[in-house]
Amino acid sequence: MTDGTRRIIRLAAKPTLDNVTVTEEPIPTPGPGEVLLRIRASSLNYHDYLVVAGYIPQPAGRVPMSDGAGEIAALGEGVTSWAVGDRVMGAFFPNWTDGAPTDANNAAISGETIDGFAATHVVVPAHSLCRMPKGWSFAEAATLPCTGLTAWRALRVEGRLEAGATVLLPGSGGLSVFMLQIAKALGIGKILISSSDEKLARLKAMGADVLINYRSDPEWAATVRDRTGGRGVDLALDIGGQSTFARSVAACRMGGHLIVVGTTSNGVPELPLRDVVMRHIRVGGMAVGSVAQLADLVAFVEARSIRPAIDRTFPLAHLGDAFRYQLSGGHLGKIAVEL
Repeated sequence: MTDGTRRIIRLAAKPTLDNVTVTEEPIPTPGPGEVLLRIRASSLNYHDYLVVAGYIPQPAGRVPMSDGAGEIAALGEGVTSWAVGDRVMGAFFPNWTDGAPTDANNAAISGETIDGFAATHVVVPAHSLCRMPKGWSFAEAATLPCTGLTAWRALRVEGRLEAGATVLLPGSGGLSVFMLQIAKALGIGKILISSSDEKLARLKAMGADVLINYRSDPEWAATVRDRTGGRGVDLALDIGGQSTFARSVAACRMGGHLIVVGTTSNGVPELPLRDVVMRHIRVGGMAVGSVAQLADLVAFVEARSIRPAIDRTFPLAHLGDAFRYQLSGGHLGKIAVEL
């Protein structure tokens, strides 16, 4: 990169993991109410993979990646809330600053409906930014805007869980690990399911209370209920869709809560309607959260000395390889990208 230019990834008209390339173009100038960020790191989310691999169609030239952390390089006219050099994070929903989600504040999605953070310099609205946790690296901070915030909102905003509650978490990816860490800090019981005994052992070392291998125990919902004294969990997180949805419902207690934040399965799940109705299960979907909720999360991780688990870091030029590693399922925690 030379003076006045930025390194950037723009997706092809028919993107695949094999045609993700870094190019150079002029650094943009922030307009009124905007700031120029020097992006130092991003992190991978399954949503980003769906965009980069072409499963969520985009116009040619879209800049992917919904996470970004860096420092402010320049201020646009009228921006007084930030200073050059401030270490900040961008937002998944840059216009959702506070309050309830609406059609308007959820319309702009970084790395999907608008350009994201796969560039060394980006221009974003000043109101979309949140300060980084003190003492964190850029790679660590880049794990918070999507995955970290989703974990926080699921547990505290939507789930409203307190000490003594129980939560069921699937797998060993970034979201489950973040929820494990937050739940541990809150005194919430943590049941984790995975297909890997080796990963389950590592999750136990991180504070998981009950561990279940769903391959060797395909009726794991019954095991969850047994390990909770027949009651079931207060909150279950589901990301498996067709392959896990009915069991996640069965694992919930009477009046429990099932939150869906996406799916790694292509099939449409069958709704076990009788169980949902007769056991008063609340089933809801949610996507990430607001900038105000991200600020609450920053205060929480600082107060509780929580740091994210980063499995591996890739350079921007190897973004395709980073997603291949994500798809391999070999990681525990987050995968970061440094710019």
